[in-house]
Amino acid sequence: MSYSIPSKMKAWVYNEYGGVEVLKLEADYAVPEVKDDQVLIKVVAAALNPVDYKRRLGKFKAIDSKPPTVPGYDVAGVVVKVGIEVKGLKEGDEVYGDINENALEQPKRYGSLAEYTSVEEKLLALKPKNLDFAQAASLPLAIETAYEGLERAGFSAGKSILVLGGAGQGDRAVKVVKEDGCVVYIAGAATPPGFSFLLTSNGEMLKKLNPFLESGKVKPVLDPKGLFPFDKVNEAFAYLETNRATGKVVIYPINP
Repeated sequence: MSYSIPSKMKAWVYNEYGGVEVLKLEADYAVPEVKDDQVLIKVVAAALNPVDYKRRLGKFKAIDSKPPTVPGYDVAGVVVKVGIEVKGLKEGDEVYGDINENALEQPKRYGSLAEYTSVEEKLLALKPKNLDFAQAASLPLAIETAYEGLERAGFSAGKSILVLGGAGQGDRAVKVVKEDGCVVYIAGAATPPGFSFLLTSNGEMLKKLNPFLESGKVKPVLDPKGLFPFDKVNEAFAYLETNRATGKVVIYPINP
């Protein structure tokens, strides 16, 4: 199967740090180059995460790649081109993943909120067969963060866990944790015996989790407000930034 790839695409871009108003939908943005270890994805769906708007607000600009930036970490779509070093994926494969190996240090300037994005093969996995693109796009950053946190905490069968959600209450958790327990933070400074970490995106983690998704044991949770179309990305960000979302905010369809 051979795909016709344009030289220009639609993409959401910001040229400076700031609020939702700096986001602009460009109609003729250059399609990204594909490095030897990368694939080009025709983006069908993408999900928003708090890291997206914190990055746009310039919260970590000292280590960020400089704008202009196409935001977006989570992606689901179809492989339309493969680099010469790519061994496990081929054109036509339906994939999903978090496109930035390191969340804060020099994340890509070409994110997932565009018709095409290029991603290292090692950050991707085949989309679970029972999930649609919107559901798949909602998962990578969140599910990988949860899994890595549980792994680092040494969580296993027979142990109990309390999930306090993205709002935190980390310091309160430290006060009530059992003597041999631990508290995992995913943002900010941690109070012992708590610890914090930043996700390292990894397609192998998604491959390991795919059977749990395909069996229905683990289910994606999309926000009840529904899916936002590609031309309403600014509205989707405004909604996410109210801190009222109760599920993942997903952009779909992008390039069906």
